[in-house]
Amino acid sequence: MRFMSDNAATVHPKVWEALRAADGVDSPYDGDALSQRLDARFSELFGREATVLWVATGTAANCLALATMCPPHGGVVCHREAHIEMDEGGAPGFYLHGAKLLLAGRSDGGDGAKLTPQAIRDVIDPIRDDVHQVQPHAISITQASEYGRVYRSEEIAAISQLARERGLALHMDGARFANAAAFLGGSAAEAAGDIDALSFGCVKNGGMSAEAIVFFDPALADVARYRRKRAGHLQSKGRFLAAQLLAMVEDDLWLDNARAANAAAQAIAERGGERLMHPVEANEVFIRLSPDEREMLRGIGYQFYDWGADAARFVASWDSDPGEARALGQAIADL
Repeated sequence: MRFMSDNAATVHPKVWEALRAADGVDSPYDGDALSQRLDARFSELFGREATVLWVATGTAANCLALATMCPPHGGVVCHREAHIEMDEGGAPGFYLHGAKLLLAGRSDGGDGAKLTPQAIRDVIDPIRDDVHQVQPHAISITQASEYGRVYRSEEIAAISQLARERGLALHMDGARFANAAAFLGGSAAEAAGDIDALSFGCVKNGGMSAEAIVFFDPALADVARYRRKRAGHLQSKGRFLAAQLLAMVEDDLWLDNARAANAAAQAIAERGGERLMHPVEANEVFIRLSPDEREMLRGIGYQFYDWGADAARFVASWDSDPGEARALGQAIADL
């Protein structure tokens, strides 16, 4: 009864099938037939030209994308609860060679860890245009956010408009992009909006060891190829990463998996009542629970992460058992 993380989920059988099918002789690195198909397939998915680079982790996807957008002396605006700030061990500073994260948004969770144009302006407007202060070069938003909240298309459009007005690149951390798209019910393009690069999550959604950086600006992709090699992420048997990504987007497996995870999260949340800390829009559920209540749930077999002193985070996966999700919701209601 694990609801600790979607990283703990099993690998989808179709991904395993794709990996086995890729186990033949082909060109090394990204010269293989499968890697060569990625650009066309993702361009079709998003309805505009896309250049796709595979990497092994979401941290690498985020940081390599941002490294193409921001010089070492610059800054990236992100939410203060963003993964790149809270959970990547200083990797942005490492990959961006010292560039600064400029933190925006509320610290009390009241904004669902989503940025707004005003929150971004509050950070960048006071910055003087001189060499003594770090200048913003990019914005990074997370879809779905660290609190499982989903940006609507009009919200992304407003941020994109601000980015264009200020000459800033726009990146989207899409570790749970599929869950956001499934919630919105529209196209991948609508869930992404007018962005320059997307970290397209695969591992949390049934993959094994591949994430995609989707560039909508080919010039950024050209820079990223060199940075990927330098960072040690140009794997010699890249066809096995490409195979996972192609399996995920073929026949909308990425959406089917996300819908299953979202449905399990809703089954947990249905009995959450006033304990719910945030509306459940993707596959994460945040519940107010005392330390004693958390220990009671662990005592009957549930696995999850504590979220501060008086709350817990439950994450549903593509392979979460609906009955177990409902039982967890009932167990929480019975506390």
